[in-house]
Amino acid sequence: MSSTTSKSWFWTGFRHGIPFVLVAGPFGTLFGVLATETGLNLTETMIFAITVFAGAAQFTALQLMQEHAPVLVVLASALAVNMRMAMYSASLTPYLGAAPFWQRAIAAYFTVDQSYACSVAMYEARPEMNVPERMAYFMGVVTPLAPMWYLFTLMGAVLGKRIPESVAIDFALPIAFLAMIAPMLRTPAHVVAAVVACVTSILAAGMPFNLGLIVAGIIAMMAGAQTELVIERRKARR
Repeated sequence: MSSTTSKSWFWTGFRHGIPFVLVAGPFGTLFGVLATETGLNLTETMIFAITVFAGAAQFTALQLMQEHAPVLVVLASALAVNMRMAMYSASLTPYLGAAPFWQRAIAAYFTVDQSYACSVAMYEARPEMNVPERMAYFMGVVTPLAPMWYLFTLMGAVLGKRIPESVAIDFALPIAFLAMIAPMLRTPAHVVAAVVACVTSILAAGMPFNLGLIVAGIIAMMAGAQTELVIERRKARR
């Protein structure tokens, strides 16, 4: 594979990652604002954002910190919310598992909802891509996203309470998830898994430490897998 081909895939990923900057901006700003309201100083906020780099888990930890929850509860809840990354990693392994260790380590750090959704969709659509091309595309997606997350987190932490409540920057998270999930619902199994996840997460919302999300994810995967089995059996009978 030529370096030119890798660069081409990198820039393709870069272009696909640019729209997510519109989400990273308000989302990162909101995190910075809430972190300062929780009592973190600027240095602590930025260390938090850079070392964790997982928006949902960061917001979960902040909420529990505001409620003065024990440290172990904060850590366990953040890890529970971030358990979906283990599912993402398992899904990406067939595509990136043969890459050098250092590349996989970097990809593991930058595996977030946006980079996963874009990459898996591209890998499934272009099965002829080799491992270096896949890695180049993955890194292209996160290149415009990660710096903006850090930058807007910094802006939110600096501005703090000076951002008026009328500026509803918290709209970004649900819109981002809808934009990522909708194009991936291509099969009945995908649709069933999504519906089951939504219903179960609502029913299990009262579970402590956000465990309802983990339960919903597990049940949704089982439902999706069962749906695929039923479809395959029907095809085999025909």
